[in-house]
Amino acid sequence: MTDFQEQQPQQPYHPPRPPYEPTRPVRSPYEPTQQMPGPYEATQPITTEPGTTVWPSGGHVPPPVDPPLGAAVPAPVPAPRRRARRGVGLMAAVAIAAAAVGGGTATLVQHLTSDTPVNASAPVVSGTNVSTGTKGTVAGVAEAASPSIVEISATSNSGRSTGSGVIITSDGEIVTNNHVVSGASQVAVQLSDGKTYQAEVVGTDPDKDLALIKLKGASGLKAATLGDSSKIRVGDEVVAIGSPEGLTGTVTSGIVSALDRDVTVAKDDGGQDQQQGQQWDPRQGWPFEFGGQQFNGDTGSSKTTYKAIQTDASLNPGNSGGALINMNGEIIGINSAMYSPSSSNGSTAGSVGLGFAIPIDTVKADLDGLRSGGGN
Repeated sequence: MTDFQEQQPQQPYHPPRPPYEPTRPVRSPYEPTQQMPGPYEATQPITTEPGTTVWPSGGHVPPPVDPPLGAAVPAPVPAPRRRARRGVGLMAAVAIAAAAVGGGTATLVQHLTSDTPVNASAPVVSGTNVSTGTKGTVAGVAEAASPSIVEISATSNSGRSTGSGVIITSDGEIVTNNHVVSGASQVAVQLSDGKTYQAEVVGTDPDKDLALIKLKGASGLKAATLGDSSKIRVGDEVVAIGSPEGLTGTVTSGIVSALDRDVTVAKDDGGQDQQQGQQWDPRQGWPFEFGGQQFNGDTGSSKTTYKAIQTDASLNPGNSGGALINMNGEIIGINSAMYSPSSSNGSTAGSVGLGFAIPIDTVKADLDGLRSGGGN
């Protein structure tokens, strides 16, 4: 019979931990050192019973394999958040701010998101209008309008006179004063580039002191832009361009001094007054009356009165038929009379800032009549 000895319970065997095994979990260098829980991220495991670990639904990190008994349980590490690019966020903020202050967002976003630069150059509009970059300057007006202003030389039985004109069509229709070409047997026109044409008188209106001439064989000319004289106000800046004393393309500037001035001029109909002995001396300017007084000589017995724009822009003999222009480069009047006081020796003393122009609305209303050979 074998004797049984009482056996002692044995402790569970735990193999020795290798000396290289870390006692704490080792984190990868790209993992964040601090947990940034979101609304659906697990923060701590839930232990239901020994040896079982349950993770809340929606956690970003799956539960690890149960470590050996007694080993430290590492805390779950959430996946790193994907950070938005700073440049895009800044672009959106700037675009929203631009919209709040009144526009320009589309251009700004295009500039920020595209490698193609935004074209900010100012186009030059057609006619004699001033380009955006030089708008409101005398230099801009002169550059735009000068190619449309011409010098007119008219030869008649009483001699030769010089005036100015405004090109209104690309094939050479030119508006000027009636007294510049009335009674002329030959009319020559010099453009701003020096080119010379012969012209014929198409129609005249002595009552309004207007005439229309046409260049022979001309094409491709720069026509002036006709404005709206009903919109001008006293004090508006203006530019005058003409050929005083034969000085082609002379530019002067000033303001609108008054509106609706009643100006009376000699009604030179077909040169009859000249044939009867009344001659116009271009050095004295075209005679006119204003306020019951006569200037630049005797207006004669045949007269006509029209409403005129008064300006202090310097006008001299030879400016007649030239252009009075607003700061947008639009023709608002045809210069027709100016006061040039005589000195003691009988010569003119120059402009004293009293000039008059026929409103361009009067000219536009008269064009059809002038093209048919007469006026309205």
